[in-house]
Amino acid sequence: MFLSPKTVFQAILRFLRKENQGADLAEYCLITALIALVALGILWHVSGGVQGMWNHANTTLVAGNSASTSSAGDTQSAGR
Repeated sequence: MFLSPKTVFQAILRFLRKENQGADLAEYCLITALIALVALGILWHVSGGVQGMWNHANTTLVAGNSASTSSAGDTQSAGR
């Protein structure tokens, strides 16, 4: 008994037409997962830039604080 490719293809199409009840849910889950991955990638990329900005601000504040502390110490020792 030999089945032609056309017969097999038609049987597959009939099966796929009948069994598509959960397809919508699976598609929504895949789309949601894709959106979550894209959002995670964007957040990861942006977080590096935000961290760099905070590091720069911290470095500037520490340098400014060190400069003001050392100049205040020089002024106090000169007044004695």
